[in-house]
Amino acid sequence: MVDIRVLVLAIDRDDDFGKKAGVKGPVIGRDACIDAAMKLSLADPEDSDANVVYAAVKLRDELVEKGEFDEVEVALITGHPKVGLKSDMELARQLDEVLKVFSADGVIPVTDGAEDEQIFPIITSKVPILTSHRVVVKQSESIETTYYILYRYLKEILSNPEVSKVLLGIPGMVFLLYGLARLVGVWYPESVKVISSTVTGAIILFIGGYFFIKGFRIDLREIVSKQLVFLMSLVVGILVIIGGAINAYLSFPQYSSRILGVNTLGGPPLLQTLIYINALAFPLTLGLAIILFGRVVQAYLRKDPHVWYNIVALAMAPTLWVAIDLTTKYAMTILVVSSPDVFGELLVAIFDVIGALLLGVYLRSRFKKWLEESEVEAEESNRGVQTKA
Repeated sequence: MVDIRVLVLAIDRDDDFGKKAGVKGPVIGRDACIDAAMKLSLADPEDSDANVVYAAVKLRDELVEKGEFDEVEVALITGHPKVGLKSDMELARQLDEVLKVFSADGVIPVTDGAEDEQIFPIITSKVPILTSHRVVVKQSESIETTYYILYRYLKEILSNPEVSKVLLGIPGMVFLLYGLARLVGVWYPESVKVISSTVTGAIILFIGGYFFIKGFRIDLREIVSKQLVFLMSLVVGILVIIGGAINAYLSFPQYSSRILGVNTLGGPPLLQTLIYINALAFPLTLGLAIILFGRVVQAYLRKDPHVWYNIVALAMAPTLWVAIDLTTKYAMTILVVSSPDVFGELLVAIFDVIGALLLGVYLRSRFKKWLEESEVEAEESNRGVQTKA
């Protein structure tokens, strides 16, 4: 017999026990776990989490019967319906409560899938994992038909609001817009092409925007509530850049005549591209400066200790304009390296970079107090979480 105390731990990361059966974790002990599993089975006979607890109890009984360990106990911990950081913090808190009651030397987690196994690093940070056990629910041959399996899992998928938005919401929007476009096309046949192009563009724009937001995990509500100043500066900066790009395109003949003395419209594509980039240098720099200025204001209002970094980036904006102007003019052979104009612009860029770096060093020390305050607040927050646990 190995002289260690083993904890068989059933894990319900999305808190089905709490949502469906009203069972509050943690649940410690054989009889308490069986009672919790029976409540979930009665509330939802198809939920596999009840089988996880039954399997954990069975494994605990087998280990006790074999007598390989000094003491064996079984427990259930439940997370939160919002799977992620919130559920994992709750699981860690409940595991601490279990370990206070039963001081285990090793844990055997019992799960029904890879999602619950994602908290294994949290468990190993508190107590070693001896082994793990995954429960796979068997189906009877009379029920295990293709239609039933597809129906059951499709129902489970569509019950998730985020998944249903993609599988039902987006296709529903596509059909709705196309249906409206066809009706308008019947009433106004002469505008069919315009309507079709407009609807197609709107659909592609919406779907692309949705996937972009979800792919980069952009929380629009959090951005609007916590970063409204930066959001406004971002919109203004982008509009300035777009406006500058349109203006550079429309005034291309006049601009090329001013730079080269001749209208290069219809000339070599590479030369036209260089002239266009040169014309775009100022609105691009101005737009980025507006965006950075918004970040500076937002960081200052929120007392972000790294506000100095954004200020340095804003101070170096003129260097960007100089770099674009010199490289494009040099590529067009308008300037040579020994030209006084080149030397003057290079001096401006060098002094700008040096000044920005010195400003950054000075501001970093000035805003160091905010960094210390944020560290103190973080320590107090951690103490509060530990106290609650």
